[in-house]
Parts: sequence; C-alpha cells; structure tokens
Amino acid sequence: MDVKAPKALLKAQKMANLLDTAVKLPLVPVRIGLDSLIGLIPGAGDALMLLVSLRIIWLGKSLGMPKLLIAQMVKNSAIDFGLGFIPLVGDIADIFYKANQKNVRIMERWWISENKANVDAATQQALEAWEKQQNS
Repeated sequence: MDVKAPKALLKAQKMANLLDTAVKLPLVPVRIGLDSLIGLIPGAGDALMLLVSLRIIWLGKSLGMPKLLIAQMVKNSAIDFGLGFIPLVGDIADIFYKANQKNVRIMERWWISENKANVDAATQQALEAWEKQQNS
C-alpha cells in the first residue's frame, strides 16, 4: 500500500515554503520568503500576497476540508494582511507571523486525521518489509 499526499496539499506546501521560508537570512536564524519581501511594497504588496494566500486556502477547500478549518485559515491570512498595513511593525511581524505555513499545517493535520488508518497500514507494511529484508 502506497499512501501519498494529494497534489493539492503538495502544491500548498511548496507555495507556503516559497512565500514564508524560501530564503535564510545571513547571521540570523530566521527564514523569510516572498511574502516578507513583496510585502514591503506598501498596500499593493500585501494585497498581492493575500491573493496568493487565498490560493492556498482554495487548495484546502478543494480537498474537502471542513468549513471551520477553512475559516481558521482565512483568519490567519486576514491577520497577516492586516499586520501588513502597520508601517515597519507590519513588515517585522510579517517575518515572524507565517500565515501560509500555519495554514498548510492545518491542512496537513486534517489530511493525516482523515487518512490515519491508511497511513498507519502503509507504515506497518513498510516496517514489516524492512524487518524481513534485515533478517534475510
């Protein structure tokens, strides 16, 4: 049995990484992404990044996530968007408040909870195959 994350979840993970953690800053243990950089453009940058965040939420909705979790994801993105309108403080907050990563974690937890039995069965099969290989 092979259990793989759906394409929508994998795409959301890639987008969140690009937006929130793609670049490691030198000399500090903080990673930033396009959201922090493009968010420096007053107004338009934050609006553009909100649209991209909404794409991640749409991917979650396309997977059939419950409305309550979708609402939580919208709240995360709205907070990120709202913080962006506070000059300087918003830009700094954007480095640390990684709404896209938070939203993808919500998606991941939901997907695992929905597919736990299959994931556990696949893990058990892989473990048994590995043990068999080690004993031969």
